[in-house]
Amino acid sequence: MRPILDNRTARHLFLDRHLLLRPSTGSGRGDDLQGVLNDLGFVQVDSVNTLARAHDLILWSRRGRYRPKALSRLVSHDRSAFEHWTHDASVIPMRFYPMWRLKFARDEARMRQRWPAWQGEGWDAEVHKVLDHVAAHGPASSLDVGGDEPKGSSGWWEWHPSKTALEFLWRSGKLAICHRSDFRKYYDLAERVIPADVLSTHHEDAEIIDWAMMAALERLGFATSGELAAFFAIVTPAEAKDWCAAALAAGRVIAVDVEMADGSRRRSVTTEAILAQAQNLPEPANRVRLLSPFDPALRDRNRAYRLFGFHFRIEIFVPEAQRTYGYYVFPVMQGDRVIGRLDVKRDGRTLAVRAFWPEPGVMMGKGRVAGLSAELDRVRHLAGADDVVFAPDWVRP
Repeated sequence: MRPILDNRTARHLFLDRHLLLRPSTGSGRGDDLQGVLNDLGFVQVDSVNTLARAHDLILWSRRGRYRPKALSRLVSHDRSAFEHWTHDASVIPMRFYPMWRLKFARDEARMRQRWPAWQGEGWDAEVHKVLDHVAAHGPASSLDVGGDEPKGSSGWWEWHPSKTALEFLWRSGKLAICHRSDFRKYYDLAERVIPADVLSTHHEDAEIIDWAMMAALERLGFATSGELAAFFAIVTPAEAKDWCAAALAAGRVIAVDVEMADGSRRRSVTTEAILAQAQNLPEPANRVRLLSPFDPALRDRNRAYRLFGFHFRIEIFVPEAQRTYGYYVFPVMQGDRVIGRLDVKRDGRTLAVRAFWPEPGVMMGKGRVAGLSAELDRVRHLAGADDVVFAPDWVRP
């Protein structure tokens, strides 16, 4: 008979693996920040900056003393992290770089298959031209190559040809992001960015698949084969299914029924060691936490709904008249429960709280309001604000 992981224990295990169960400690820089990045596996990078950028808020949620320059230093100075793609653009521990070679190869094959239809014949000549420019002149941004070129109507995001070439070379591993300036990416040859010992390390595809699956399971605690494949987005769904079958047969993982928020059960895999740890976790900290919309604990919207009963989407691309909530709202968690979503924006040196929508059954008593106010007072230091101002009708039905 398969073991059952009740919903409360499953939430605690999941949050602990995402560094959200216990009180946060640590400097949020240097080796401590590197440890957070290793434990999470990656942190998604996003340009929207209504309060703080997604990656900064994700790391601040785990380390209240974190400041953005610390992550930039890991990438551009220490070279202990690199930027590339998981499910989206992310900062990833440098020691994982050899595992990304499989992703480079697969991404390049997909692009070469699709791009002739998108970019027209001869698009690869622009790739060679841009690569030669970077080799000869050093780090370059999209402004340094083809800035006067007209944008295409069929390329990625209507980029000009040289920008598209930069992206191709980065996604295929020929170039690496060496630093950012005002959030603009600068690319250089991979051999001038990636440490030599890392660059010279190679693994067989089967080794990479095995690593990606087990590393994902360690960071999720329990998962389906599809969830494991989606974590780093290196492994295909079919490969993930085959890996789970083989790992179950070999006794490396076990099957477990995980109780969802609605009482249903979802079959997943875990390990005996993780299951044992789940029974001895501490109670979650009662702190009210402001999370990024791209927080790794909630980025899989379907899983967040199944596990926490929290239905979340970002309404950036929804017409204003059709929005249920604000343009860009932040999930708010307390303990092991998502208690609502907050519309807050930095306005000069002020954090302007426009609305908070509690989840069904969540009462906004004095204690919870005080907890949310305290969290906003903490995050204003990250946002560079001096005070927090609440709209008169900020608590919404």
